[in-house]
Amino acid sequence: MPSGPLALAYWLHMAATVVWIGGLTFQSLVLAPLLGPESDLIDRVRRRFEPLAWLSLAVLIGTGLMQMTANPNYTGLLSIDNRWSAAILVKHVLIAAMLLLAGYQTWALQPRLARLRLTASVAGRSAGETERLLRHRRRLLHLQTAVSMLVLALTAVARSA
Repeated sequence: MPSGPLALAYWLHMAATVVWIGGLTFQSLVLAPLLGPESDLIDRVRRRFEPLAWLSLAVLIGTGLMQMTANPNYTGLLSIDNRWSAAILVKHVLIAAMLLLAGYQTWALQPRLARLRLTASVAGRSAGETERLLRHRRRLLHLQTAVSMLVLALTAVARSA
């Protein structure tokens, strides 16, 4: 692959990583503990961040595949014959898990929370279920942040191979 497109792929990959993992980390370690789970600001930040996160993930997948196939350690799909390919395989498994978690949060958990909040405000229902789901969302955010740190560690292992 020519060096120009590969350099662009590296740059886009790093920028998408900063947006995605930086956003998760900021929300998990700074914003949520500072404001608490019921904060309207946390929901507004999440709604603003979510499209950027999904765009970042799409960029990461596309540019990551370009980088992977250009790497001299790459010997073929599911060919695990060196430390680099083992680290990349585990990294991709973790990224797939993060995609599943993000999809669950975006298309199942968040709509459920929105419905509960709406019905609770209209019908004067108990906030117990909402509180449980907010705690669940917080745990998912912490889990995604921890897994993203593992992905970065695996990237370091692959780079040093």
